[in-house]
Amino acid sequence: MKAIQFSEYGPAEVMHYVDLPNPIPGEGQILVRLEAASVTPFDWKLRAGHLKEHFTLPMPSVPGRDGGGTVVAIGEGVEEFKPGDRVVVMAGAFAQGGYAEMIAVDEKNAVKISENLSVVEATALTNASLSTWIAVRTAEVKSGDKVLVHAGAGAIGGLLVQLCHHLGAEVSATCRSTNQDYVRSLGADHAIAYDLQNFSEVIRDQDIVFDLIGGEVHDRSYKVLKKGGHLAWLVADPIRDRGAEFGVTVTRIMVTDDKSALQAMMDLAGAGMLKPQVARTMPLSEAAEAHRLMEKGAISGGRLVLVM
Repeated sequence: MKAIQFSEYGPAEVMHYVDLPNPIPGEGQILVRLEAASVTPFDWKLRAGHLKEHFTLPMPSVPGRDGGGTVVAIGEGVEEFKPGDRVVVMAGAFAQGGYAEMIAVDEKNAVKISENLSVVEATALTNASLSTWIAVRTAEVKSGDKVLVHAGAGAIGGLLVQLCHHLGAEVSATCRSTNQDYVRSLGADHAIAYDLQNFSEVIRDQDIVFDLIGGEVHDRSYKVLKKGGHLAWLVADPIRDRGAEFGVTVTRIMVTDDKSALQAMMDLAGAGMLKPQVARTMPLSEAAEAHRLMEKGAISGGRLVLVM
């Protein structure tokens, strides 16, 4: 099979397009012929070595936290899936990733794709869905809440906007001025252009803020929360916890490979309640360029997806 692999931490150039043996499904595993894999910030930060204090990768390593395709074989004991099923998979951080034409994963790490979604759409949802569902569940968003989502045009931010809107919250979101209409189309009641306005001077009395950025944005977010509010952060750095100073709860969202969370989001998307966000597709062979684009912050409007 064709795959992307790197043998050392470093710039995007350390990734190579190589031939590897096809994986063999073990007991309780399915073998999937992949058609797509999403590119996440975690992928490039891991490859660059920014996270090596927390994650020691086996080398050489195939990157990618998810993938979508068709089951071609099953291991002993598999009950939920059969060859021909379209599925998305959650690839473990220390196992072979999704930047490959084939992958073997545990049955518990796969979910069937709704017939209403393409493989690319479902793949774009996969990793971002986990973060979104767990974040909203942790913050206990409910109807009537005032919620601010930072980076509302991104893959996770856009899903947060949609899910909070679906739950009946009044949603504000920050984004570039060029993305305001897009963010409103996802369900944001208020789209705040960070290149034109200071969000902390525009809104007040928010019940919940979702921070996907950190730094100065995190600091300013305390000012827009009401007393007793909740600042939930993920994929954000650096963080200075000022919860006690402002009388608010500060929570780091801990994202795990939760099949029930992914299933819930896929069900909502399959029913038309959530819109998959595909910013762009690129061939698997161009994974290095995809990483460079991600590092430059050149992708908005959802996920960048590699196609096989």
